[in-house]
Amino acid sequence: MRLEELYPAGERIALGSYLFAAEDIIRFASAYDPQPFHTDAEAAKHTLFGGLCASGWHTCAAWMRCFVDHHAGETARLTREGIAAPKVGPSPGFRNLQWLRPVFAGDTVRYFATLTGSRPLVTRPGWRLVSMVNEGVNQDDQPVMRFDGSVLEFE
Repeated sequence: MRLEELYPAGERIALGSYLFAAEDIIRFASAYDPQPFHTDAEAAKHTLFGGLCASGWHTCAAWMRCFVDHHAGETARLTREGIAAPKVGPSPGFRNLQWLRPVFAGDTVRYFATLTGSRPLVTRPGWRLVSMVNEGVNQDDQPVMRFDGSVLEFE
């Protein structure tokens, strides 16, 4: 089964959610984005954000975690139903990454993917390039991140 058969173009797919706990924000930022508004709650109060907030890269990593978990769950569900699940990955890249508003400690972000289309790869018979818009919204339904991505699908 192909992705577009499961999720028609334009259908918004809920991938899951992620709670950005202060200790997780600090741990991620200490390793990958050590700026004071990500690593020190007290120092963050005196920055333009006014409080501890997650690195944009952390919000993207959480999207990926939800995407992978969602796909694993769908694969298990389809297998139980006797249906061959789509084989996907890796991604050849993304465009137009936007961090639209800060994600503060205690925020929960819900992640989504919307397929926008797919096309066969001329150089690899049986493979397709699937395009999608990916986004995250906080607990107040405010968008916090968005990017256009793609993933390879193969037989």
